[in-house]
Amino acid sequence: MRNRARSHPLELFGGVVVLAMAVGSMAVVVARLRESPAFEFRPLVPVIGVFLIVIVVGEVFRVRELGSRQTAPLATAAALAFAMTVECPTGTPANYGAPLVIAVTAVAMAVGLVPSVTHRRVVRVPDLANSLVGIAVAAVLFREVPVSQGHTVLELQAGWQPELLALVMVVISAFALMVEVLLLAVMRAVRSHAPLARTLQDEFIAAVGLTAALSATGALVALAERPMGVVAIPLFLFPLGLTQFAVRRQNAIRRTYRQTIRTLSRLTELGGYTDPGHAERVAGLCLATGQQLGMSERDVLDLEYSALLHDIGQVALAEPIPGGATLLAAPADQRRIAHDGAEIVRQTGVLEKVAVILEAQTTSYRQVRELGEDLPLASRIIKVCNAYDDMAGGRPDPARRVTAMERINLGLGYEYDPRVVDALVRVLERDPHPQT
Repeated sequence: MRNRARSHPLELFGGVVVLAMAVGSMAVVVARLRESPAFEFRPLVPVIGVFLIVIVVGEVFRVRELGSRQTAPLATAAALAFAMTVECPTGTPANYGAPLVIAVTAVAMAVGLVPSVTHRRVVRVPDLANSLVGIAVAAVLFREVPVSQGHTVLELQAGWQPELLALVMVVISAFALMVEVLLLAVMRAVRSHAPLARTLQDEFIAAVGLTAALSATGALVALAERPMGVVAIPLFLFPLGLTQFAVRRQNAIRRTYRQTIRTLSRLTELGGYTDPGHAERVAGLCLATGQQLGMSERDVLDLEYSALLHDIGQVALAEPIPGGATLLAAPADQRRIAHDGAEIVRQTGVLEKVAVILEAQTTSYRQVRELGEDLPLASRIIKVCNAYDDMAGGRPDPARRVTAMERINLGLGYEYDPRVVDALVRVLERDPHPQT
């Protein structure tokens, strides 16, 4: 989604969380350093320094996944390994506490943000806060929480077999990452006004593979430090770095693909078939309505592509429709536009689902109610949102918006899906001009 001029309250909340955790952890570290002999920490300075550098590098090269989700796999795996390090090298116990892990990770995150701030790139502070909370959970569970007779996992692991220690590390890492995913889902649901259950499902499905990889990598690095020393940190994180690079390339291709679709959607505007900004406005309304109805992230993406291309069939018209409003065209012409648009999209060979949605976008809701036809929800959403924008347009005129909704309500249950109309009303009450 594009950034609004004003900051979302979650941005401020996330910043407060990061700052509070960083300052609090540093204060605890300083207090403990004053109480402990300095030589206990000197052998660990190289280890802390290497972890700090790797986390910074991972934060600099954050990955943007499907939708607006941003992650830093390399930084997360390194921070998890730092949280669960027991010895480095052999004979040098890692007797630092969770506050040091949190403080070092927070500092590394702050340093890693410098290039993004300098180049004015988008920085999602709540995502950083979630990541820091996840690392804090892992560090506290491993180094601070008593699990047996007042002893922590860090204290008990000396008598364990390596297999058991590895299993415990993976479980702790997975639990910490799941906490992060849970918080991310809650914040995303608040930001997008989507149902929490659906958002949770999307986030867990998207994170399950990455969680398994990061949990295993963090445990592997922490275990390998004991015999190999600091060289184990870059050595075992290197494959994850290559994977992250490949994911960044794939995401760049996705962004190019999405931009190509947005460019295609402007053909009808440039050809004088539709009003400027019509496709963008309809796509914004459709996205917000789809999220309100609890559509999955994958389905919302297909909805966005379909909404942007919903008028592409008009390029086959001999004469443009006045104002480009398909609502004013005869039903037969509406069906022909939808069919031609679907056929154009099918020529790509990769957007079959979008073609199906476009072909059904003019079908009346009564086909579902009376005949039991399987009409895609995305098609019903486009039908309602397109009709609204055809009547209301892009002008911020409350009277036009009221008139548009009154006319849509006249066709409620016959032309338009009542559930979709209700969702659109809730969207318009929050923001009359939602953006993609």
